[in-house]
Amino acid sequence: MPYELFIGLRYLKAKRKSTFISIITFISTAGVTLGVMALIIVLAVMTGFEEDLKDKILGTNAHVVVLKSVGTIDNYQSLMTRLKKVPGVVAATPFIYSQVMLSGGHNVSGVVLRGVDPTTDPLVTNLKRSMVEGRLADLERVPPPLASQAPPPPGIIIGRELAKSLNLYLGDTINVISPLGNLTPLGMVPKMRTFRVVGIFNTGMFEYDSTLAYVDLTEAQQFLSLGNVVTGIQLKVKDVYQTGAMVREINRLLGFPYYARDWMQMNKNILFALKTEKMVMFIILTLIVLVAAFGIASTLFMVVMEKTKDIAILKSMGATGRSIMKIFVLEGLIIGVSGTVFGVLSGLLIACNLQPIVDFIQRWTGFELFSKDVYYLDHFPSRVEPTDVIMVSVTAVIISLLATLYPSWQASRLPPAEAIRYE
Repeated sequence: MPYELFIGLRYLKAKRKSTFISIITFISTAGVTLGVMALIIVLAVMTGFEEDLKDKILGTNAHVVVLKSVGTIDNYQSLMTRLKKVPGVVAATPFIYSQVMLSGGHNVSGVVLRGVDPTTDPLVTNLKRSMVEGRLADLERVPPPLASQAPPPPGIIIGRELAKSLNLYLGDTINVISPLGNLTPLGMVPKMRTFRVVGIFNTGMFEYDSTLAYVDLTEAQQFLSLGNVVTGIQLKVKDVYQTGAMVREINRLLGFPYYARDWMQMNKNILFALKTEKMVMFIILTLIVLVAAFGIASTLFMVVMEKTKDIAILKSMGATGRSIMKIFVLEGLIIGVSGTVFGVLSGLLIACNLQPIVDFIQRWTGFELFSKDVYYLDHFPSRVEPTDVIMVSVTAVIISLLATLYPSWQASRLPPAEAIRYE
């Protein structure tokens, strides 16, 4: 063992006359531990939020959407054929988008009505896998067993939260009201049609589960009096993080009046907010480690003042100023590294078990810490990224190292004669 490290370890051991320094050393180590632990937990939660939100967005929406600048798309079959030939496109499906009102009993709610093709939509979105009751195939109209019987109402699929707010169950009927109704001598009369709930889905994202309703593409065309046209084409691609280049290629291929948008462009505000919040939280919580670094510096200053005679003796025996500086740098690094290790271990332990901890606190206090009405998610996400742990650990060690430089440099400049003049 190098003698600098040996002496640095000896200085960390408490003596009866240096108990106060040992207490400050413990506080400094605890400060680094708390800072690193807080950083890992917060970054894990924010990464979990970001990844979970991306999964929900990509599960409900397509990777790329092709629209028309004005009006609807009438030749969508041939357009889908052209889009499928674009390199990287896996599947395509048409859709219709409109805002309507749902009326069930005494409850009314405004929703987004989507007309989808039950055959091709599962190839593009995860709606089929989000079904908790019923099937996506039930949207297709089934003819009555007897020709004399009236056909049953067309099917509609609604979100779980929407079903709760309207008090609807599988098999119930609901009225869909479109504000774009028929023009009569009395003015614009809203169009209304009865649908039957054939499915309930749960994406895990409150905003989608409370505001989306799906009907068959043909039924949407008839109800909205659109004819054989659609609002746009949804695409599924191989690499969801390379959609920007694909959008540019589609825009170049189709030209005006068509244009394409990817999932990042359609959700750029919330994705940018999550990235910004994660960066800001990292900067703010790093201040905790900085405060602990001041404690490390204070500890070293007091150790230098107490060990003035030892420093003079070491220099008299031939120790260089660089060796003296290394002793105190190593002592401070031991404090910083110890705090970082304890912080990483405790942070990983909490971050990997955050949901049970939150559930326990909520049961014990009776206070809801995590409201899905606010965060649009039905659970507390936490995901530990190895790169985040490495970044936090390296940052904490670097800050601890920088805190040791000035007091160590002051110790290396101490003149031996001045230190032992009165000894």
